[in-house]
Parts: sequence; structure tokens; C-alpha cells
Amino acid sequence: MEKGPMIARGRTAEVFAWGDKQVLKLFLEGWPPGYAEREARSTQAVHDAGLPAPAVEGVVEVDGRPGIVFERVEGPSMLKVLTTKPWKVVKLTRLLAELHAAMHSCEVPELPSLRGAVQDLIRDSVLLAEATKEAALKALEQLPDGKAVCHGDFHPDQVIMSPRGPIIIDWSNALRGNPLADVSRTSLILRMGDVPSFVGGRRLINSLRAWFHSFYLKRYLQLRATSREEIAAWELPMLAVRLGDGIPEEKELLLALIEARLKAQG
Repeated sequence: MEKGPMIARGRTAEVFAWGDKQVLKLFLEGWPPGYAEREARSTQAVHDAGLPAPAVEGVVEVDGRPGIVFERVEGPSMLKVLTTKPWKVVKLTRLLAELHAAMHSCEVPELPSLRGAVQDLIRDSVLLAEATKEAALKALEQLPDGKAVCHGDFHPDQVIMSPRGPIIIDWSNALRGNPLADVSRTSLILRMGDVPSFVGGRRLINSLRAWFHSFYLKRYLQLRATSREEIAAWELPMLAVRLGDGIPEEKELLLALIEARLKAQG
């Protein structure tokens, strides 16, 4: 089968039509085949566990690039709805928090360990000074473990508003661990994550950013027995992980936030 028209493009992959009922997520050049295989396994595992994830149809290679065939999920992303219908900001943020809380009530033992993945990402970072790595790893050691499904990159552009309900995509960073690490990472993305230039409505999104984050966190705290302080305790390790994502537009701000966090800790 030949790939059809491009449907979407992200930082790591392009999505093409693949027949009438499927899509092909084709990774950009340079991404190893193992990355596609890992995402396919994780997505299938959370789908089988009953979470709203697309069904996986197989792993393929097209034009020398690794790819995954998924069932086709029709509908705009939550981010797109927000840019076209900003008056729905409260409803959408509540939904995002509810999806996240439901995810964190689920366990999928075969997912990789969040703690181990975070440790590796911090140790392997080329952007962090050794002293900062040590501080981040020490902070991580003091945080409790967990068994919840953690998406690893959960934000409004990862939710498709389909006719059958919201579907969560891009499970490439799915892990098993403390859900507050996942909330901390989402909190960072909502507060300061760069909106790619190919996403429409960047100015509107940035103007709604503070409200969206506030409503999301408030609703999550209503649904899960936790506190803002417990979530904030994960910030230093999650800042270090986010820096490792290598998004140039975020680098200086992330380094400044890490420095501020280290000073606050004494």
C-alpha cells in the first residue's frame, strides 16, 4: 500500500493517510526503528487496558523510514478546538484533567519504569552541569514511586476530539510510575511549552496559557488525592527531562527555571 496525503506533521514524525480506515505515522529521518516498535507496543498495551488510545495495526518501513499503522481517528485535536472556539477553554481544560486522572487510575505493568527512564535522561543530558545532574537525581531519589500509566507528553495537541469521544495519541513516552511526575510535566508544558510555528493560533494559545493551566490543575486536584506541593516536588527532575527534549526555543527559559529551582532549594 502507498501512503496517501499528509494529514499532520510534528517534531518527530509525519502522519499520512493509509487507505480509507488507517493512518501511517512515519518518523522523520534519523529516528531508529526501535523507536517505532516501542511506541507501537506501548500504544497497544494501553489500548488493551481500556484507555482511549488508537488501535495499532502494525509496524512498517516506508521510504527507508520506520513507521506505525494506526486505526484512523477522525476529528480535530483539542488544541485546534481551543484555537477556533476559545470560549470553550473551561470545558476543555476540565476534560484534559479528567482524562489525565482516569489514565492515572490505570496500571499497565509491562510499560517501562518512569524512575529508570528519568534517571537515564538526566545522566545522559549534555546540557546540564554535573552539579545540576546530581541535584536533580538526588531530588528524584527522595520522591515516591508508583505504578500508574504515565503518558509522558500529555497536552491538548495529544487529544483527538473524535465522534466517539476523546482519543489520546502519541504514546511514545508512556511509562509506569508516580502519576505526579506526569502531572508535573504536563504542568510545565501548559505553562511554558513552545507552540510550534506550524500550529495555528499561537498568539491566542499563549494568551490563554495561564487560564488553561490553572483550570487544569484545579480540576485534577479535585479528582485525585494530592496537593500542589507534592506536584511541585517533581519539578526539578521534570525540568531536566524537558531540557533533554532539545527544543531550542525553550532552552534558555528551562535553564533559568532550573537555576531558580536550585536556589529555592538552598
